[in-house]
Amino acid sequence: MSTTQPILQVNDLKKHYPIRGGLLSGITANVYAVDGISFEIAKGETLSLVGESGCGKSTVGKAILRLFDITSGEVVLDGQRIDQLSTGKLRPLRQRVQVVFQDPFSSLNPRMRVRDILAEPITNFGIAQGKEAVTERTMALMDKVGLPRDAVNRWPHEFSGGQRQRIGIARALAAEPELIICDEAVSALDVSVKAQIVNLLCDLQKELGLALLFISHDLAIVEHMTHRVAVMYLGKIVEMGTKEQIFGAPRHPYTVALLSAVPVPDPKIRRERILLKGDVPSPINPPKGCRFNTRCPYVFDRCRTEEPALRPMAQGHVAACHLHDLPAEDNPLLKQAVPALADDRRQFR
Repeated sequence: MSTTQPILQVNDLKKHYPIRGGLLSGITANVYAVDGISFEIAKGETLSLVGESGCGKSTVGKAILRLFDITSGEVVLDGQRIDQLSTGKLRPLRQRVQVVFQDPFSSLNPRMRVRDILAEPITNFGIAQGKEAVTERTMALMDKVGLPRDAVNRWPHEFSGGQRQRIGIARALAAEPELIICDEAVSALDVSVKAQIVNLLCDLQKELGLALLFISHDLAIVEHMTHRVAVMYLGKIVEMGTKEQIFGAPRHPYTVALLSAVPVPDPKIRRERILLKGDVPSPINPPKGCRFNTRCPYVFDRCRTEEPALRPMAQGHVAACHLHDLPAEDNPLLKQAVPALADDRRQFR
């Protein structure tokens, strides 16, 4: 992992969606989809963004890609702020950040053959000039993602889901990016195919030095392929650290609850499942204080009135929880033993 300037920095990012009451009415409320998060990704590093559906993970990815304007905050790409750039100035920088979407079928143009899908970013960004050079580059991409060269003449509907995702990865690589955002890139695939795509991404990262923002809810896959993990809840990052810190010594009740839901590989090991009460609160009206206080098994009065800040737990490990102001002997999070997750290691190389 590089110790130089991060390829991506996100500073206090917020994205609020206004809700209007009607045709003639003004804004009546806001959806606080992402409400002030910060993180960075080093060159060649994988940061995984995890959490329940609706916590704002995908919104973060789309905000970085500038698929919409953010409410406030900063998105800095390799030292250059990009969140305020005009469309014209942003265009050349789009080459450096690409995306692999969740649904490999809907993300591919059904009216274009694979050769044209891959050739489009190559020609748009001027990576290769002339038909012969573009074709050579296209064939090299097919080799890189493990697809036969003669498949470039086929249409997207002629491929399986895993093959289509390989095409999606090849299309992202065609622009020669430095950062790829994987937005639930394996969640729509079968288990064995997931492993193949994850192994492919890991191989490509090592070969090309790519940085990855891996947005997922599959903790077993995250544990296998990531360097660091950021846990989101209701638009906020509640814990962030290395994978060893998050999976081995979680320091937020929500992270502990997420890990408790994953089966352990050894049937002799018993893990107490933490069943969170209630539903995730509405992002239109998030709870006061700690946003997790309505479901937290360890909630006390301070949690309902004062929002906890991210505070250091160890080197590179931060968590937002008032329990860490208690004496160590009274902190239930320091008594948790977390068995390793049950990802089938045979699937991964």
